[in-house]
Parts: sequence; structure tokens; C-alpha cells
Amino acid sequence: MFVSDPVSAFHFYTEVLGFSEKTFIPKQWIAIVVSREDPEGTSLLLEPNHNAIAKRYQQGLYKAGIPVIVFTTRDIKQECDRLAVLGVKFRKEPMKTKYGIEALFEDGYGNIIQLYEA
Repeated sequence: MFVSDPVSAFHFYTEVLGFSEKTFIPKQWIAIVVSREDPEGTSLLLEPNHNAIAKRYQQGLYKAGIPVIVFTTRDIKQECDRLAVLGVKFRKEPMKTKYGIEALFEDGYGNIIQLYEA
């Protein structure tokens, strides 16, 4: 996942969003996080957007309002309340759709993230 600053994004993803550190080498801009609930599961690489293609891709998604990733949660209201207390700004508060409940927020590193509860 492209971010403007992997080192700062690492702190946001671990301290605010609640991921765990898998690999963190700040001097090399390597930041990999994983779910606390499934530490052996899928990892998320916070990749620097320091090339023109990555930057255009990330900015295109952002300008179009398209989330770069979707995280599921069992209780979206509780998770949104927790994130709001930590200063996360929501683009779209939890809203019921025909598929479930969704919310959108920005990570502060160039991405829109969707939260989803089935």
C-alpha cells in the first residue's frame, strides 16, 4: 500500500489503527504491519510513493474517492468511536448499505480506507 511517509505511517497503523509490527527498519523505509488478531496472517507493506507511477496511482484513487483497502470489523460503531477519540477524521460516518455497514476515513498518508461490517 503506497504511503507518503512509511515511517510515520507505521506509527499511525500500529498506534492508532491497532496493527502489530512485523518488520520495521526506518532507515530503509521498510514498514510492514499485521493484524493483532492474526499475526501469522496477511501482512501489509507500507510502501513509499516516491516514484511518479506510484504517486499518480495513489493520487488518482484519492481524488476519485476510492478506498485503497477495506478492513472488516465486527462492530463498526465501536471501532469508529475508538478511532474518532484518537483523532481520525471520517469522510463518511458509518452508513447502512444493502451489503452491510461501511465508513470511510483518511489515513493522513494519501489514502482513503473503508471500514466494513457485514
